[in-house]
Amino acid sequence: MSIQYILEIVGTFAFAISGALAVKDQKHQDWFGASFTAFISSIGGGTLRDVLLDSYPLVWISDITIIHAIILGIIVTFVFYKFLLRLRKTLFLFDTFGIALFTLVGTEKALHLGVRPEIAVIMGVFTATMGGVIRDVMTNEIPIIYRKEVYATACFTGACVYLILDKLGVERNTTFIISAIVIIVLRILAVRNGWSVPRFFR
Repeated sequence: MSIQYILEIVGTFAFAISGALAVKDQKHQDWFGASFTAFISSIGGGTLRDVLLDSYPLVWISDITIIHAIILGIIVTFVFYKFLLRLRKTLFLFDTFGIALFTLVGTEKALHLGVRPEIAVIMGVFTATMGGVIRDVMTNEIPIIYRKEVYATACFTGACVYLILDKLGVERNTTFIISAIVIIVLRILAVRNGWSVPRFFR
């Protein structure tokens, strides 16, 4: 079992928790609503990537383990709901972990399908962010990529680091781990220090 596959499963699990927790402030918090949001958050970005790259069957259709990871994330959120809410910035932490893993999974898959490195970076960012965008729309939040936070920029940076290390011939698992750490650290530092991308219109 490759590190890439393990990270994809862990990222799916993390995004499922993130999606389920996102409905905590909504008027209707039933099982179906939380589960559907968790499911869309987990597979939304990867589905868009696969459709754009004409890669079929979709990853969550061909691999039942993806569905199992989502279900486990939903169950964990339900069982440990109060505990998770007591953790400071739980949603942020799971979301950050998820985007780091999904960025690299999306970038590598695009490269394996033979696209140019620039397109692979875009696919990595799409994989990481679009599930969260759909989640935010479903929960009546402003999509996070439209806020001032460093979010997609962190994914873009991590994907570029991945390409550089891969080009230099760094061992694959090491490349994955270093690139993921770059995304996670950049995102955490940006939130902690209030970093933001410069405004397009001033």
